[in-house]
Amino acid sequence: MEQREYCGAFVESIDARGLNCPLPLLKMKRALAHAQRGERVYLQATDPNTLRDITAYAYQANHALVHASTLGTVFHLVVEKV
Repeated sequence: MEQREYCGAFVESIDARGLNCPLPLLKMKRALAHAQRGERVYLQATDPNTLRDITAYAYQANHALVHASTLGTVFHLVVEKV
């Protein structure tokens, strides 16, 4: 997946493939804690709970889930800090 598919740059790209819950979520939280408002974090993960966890977290933390897709067994998510 290439960055140019989205508007804006990623402040961090996280490869959490092979990591189990809750590690993909914790990595996303840490990256967003260090991000500035308007910056985006890209996450790749294979844990089946990732899509649900990141979606719920983005909603609860008032961040924007900009992109979510699945390619094979890999989830691709982009969250913007609001």
